[in-house]
Amino acid sequence: MMRITVKQSIKIFFIVEIFVLLSKFISFEFFINLQVAFLSSFFVILGSAYAHRKMVISDVENENIGYQRDFLDEVEDPHELYDDEPINEAPAEELSLKEIVQEEKKKIKTFSAKSIKKGAKAGSSVFRLIPYVFLVLGFIALKNNDLLDIAIYLPSLLVGIIAGSSSSKSVLS
Repeated sequence: MMRITVKQSIKIFFIVEIFVLLSKFISFEFFINLQVAFLSSFFVILGSAYAHRKMVISDVENENIGYQRDFLDEVEDPHELYDDEPINEAPAEELSLKEIVQEEKKKIKTFSAKSIKKGAKAGSSVFRLIPYVFLVLGFIALKNNDLLDIAIYLPSLLVGIIAGSSSSKSVLS
């Protein structure tokens, strides 16, 4: 199954690359901006998807799976203020403000060594770092050689993002 997804990614890459090469007939500046932006964003998206896939697979193999709230729930209620769980079962007259504050402080998640390690592991993957280095160095090379045209470069990033995300769907499935 992995072989099929790699073939699909390569097919998408070469189809887009043919159109990029045809842009050479417009102008060299248009071509080089499109090429660098496309390759940069394509490999950033693909590398991030692959690194995420590896991280999820390793978490599943290590049985490091816990309850996680939905993304929308975390955005709308990051501190779980609207949970259905009551704060305390005692009547309102018996509740102490001090106890409520202490219980709520316990719910707040702080940085721990485990969460920092997981974040560093996800962010420092070679599959993520190399494409970002290529993105930065490509941009600097275009700028230093007076070839950078932002009006071409920025929309060209979108081409790589679309191609990379459609390729990453085949990698993630």
